[in-house]
Amino acid sequence: MARVKNHTKVKEPIRLRMKPLSDGSKSLYLDIYRDGKRTYEYLKMYIIPETDNNARRQNQATMDAANAIKSKRIIELTSNEAGIVFRKDKTYLLDWMKVYMEAQESAGKKDGNQIKIAMRILKDYAGEMVTLDQIDGDFCRGYITYLLTEYHPKGKDISNYTLHNYYRALNGALNSAVRKKKMKANPFNELEKSEKIRKPESMRSYMTIEEVQALIDTPMPHEEYEIVKCAYLFSCFCGLRISDIIKLKWKDVFVDRGQYRLAVSMKKTKEPIYLPLSPEALKWMPERGGKSSEDNVFDLPSANTIRMQLKPWAKAAGISKRFSYHTSRHTFATMMLTLGADLYTVSKLLGHADVKMTQVYAKIINKKKDEAVNLVNGLFH
Repeated sequence: MARVKNHTKVKEPIRLRMKPLSDGSKSLYLDIYRDGKRTYEYLKMYIIPETDNNARRQNQATMDAANAIKSKRIIELTSNEAGIVFRKDKTYLLDWMKVYMEAQESAGKKDGNQIKIAMRILKDYAGEMVTLDQIDGDFCRGYITYLLTEYHPKGKDISNYTLHNYYRALNGALNSAVRKKKMKANPFNELEKSEKIRKPESMRSYMTIEEVQALIDTPMPHEEYEIVKCAYLFSCFCGLRISDIIKLKWKDVFVDRGQYRLAVSMKKTKEPIYLPLSPEALKWMPERGGKSSEDNVFDLPSANTIRMQLKPWAKAAGISKRFSYHTSRHTFATMMLTLGADLYTVSKLLGHADVKMTQVYAKIINKKKDEAVNLVNGLFH
């Protein structure tokens, strides 16, 4: 009788393994061994303690998904050895979002929290296993639809302004992927304007000339913070942001043929501008005295103290509208346009990179003109 040969079990080139974690769960990863080299691919998938049936069902679904990825990797590996070429770039979207967020933070950008929330939304929308090469126009449309119709954290509706930030976070990450040659093109660019989430036009709170006069006539509630009032009114007459006022030094102030000017590198845009100062602006600059060129022009308290002092001062002046230091910049822009300065000149005074950024102030002035001409309605019969 012929003996039945024992079949040697073929050793798999890729094995699914688990790494115990401190919280009792287990992280799944692929142990890949080929040609004498061992590499690992962590799947960012976890087996949780099986405390009930739901946990068991969840773990079974996780294992099924992990084994499917393992099978796919084995096919890719053996196919490559057979001469079938697969795309090498298998960068996961969420991994790239993290890289993008860190790059933004390194560049001093302040959208890290928006990117972090967008990552959570993307995880809910598409899961963790989406790779950059899987993102197309339909994926982007679906993400926008998800934001507009299904994203309701804690059951609350989210403003279009906030949703636009989460749309912009993904769009920015994909643009970055294109620049780094991780993608050929950003699929968002395929979409029509009507398909995208548009940024609502922001409201600009500003002081009228009468309200500026009221602020001038009103002392600060605490006399030691009178410098905050001076800095605010100085901005009303030159348009500088609080960040630029804080870092303003005496070496930045100079006289050019009888005209006082500031040499300012705008903190937000990094754009250097040479800003002429009117006599009204000069009224609110403190005396230099014996200060050196490296000393600050305005010796201001902390940013938090500045905010705390502004609102009671505005209230004492009879102003009830939304009020912050940035209102001074809006006030300067609307005042210049109201008094007849052209849009291009005001744009340059504000240090805007594009005149389109200044047009929102022109719309405010046009609305004021419409309201003005309609004041006569009903006065005559």
